[in-house]
Amino acid sequence: MDILLGLLRIRVKRGINLAIRDTRSSDPYVVVTLQNQRLKTKVVKDNCNPVWDDELTLPITDLAIPIHLSVYDKDTLTGDDKMGDAEFDLWPYVDAVRMRLENLPTPTTVSRVHPCRSNCLAEESCITWVNGKLVQDMVLRLRNVESGEVEIQIEWIDVPGSRGL
Repeated sequence: MDILLGLLRIRVKRGINLAIRDTRSSDPYVVVTLQNQRLKTKVVKDNCNPVWDDELTLPITDLAIPIHLSVYDKDTLTGDDKMGDAEFDLWPYVDAVRMRLENLPTPTTVSRVHPCRSNCLAEESCITWVNGKLVQDMVLRLRNVESGEVEIQIEWIDVPGSRGL
């Protein structure tokens, strides 16, 4: 049995320059996957720069497993078209959360994660103290597609009775 460590709130903010999968645009949505869990955002019609601003919450039992994100184009008559994917590791963020910071001025950048071959970051990602909580903003470059990025923000939520970090 997996032991709950806590919850991860993933705010899927927006897509940037997503691939065209219909005639002139796409109807994109995002699926976030962790092991056997799948959560998805709403569909934004006819938009290659969609704003989802959806919050998805995943229970976390293993910090070593990366979180996978896929973008699809919603189709009515045929199967949905894949528009790329990305994944991200929780370690940089978890390390910052484990510092147990308190009472910092808003905003304070706690650490930075640089793009490299082993991550899908399109640009530097900041882990920031904002309004009493630690968040990480990321722009993920989609793989297996001609173009596209997805902007997200993650936040750790401690759950009473869970093992915690």
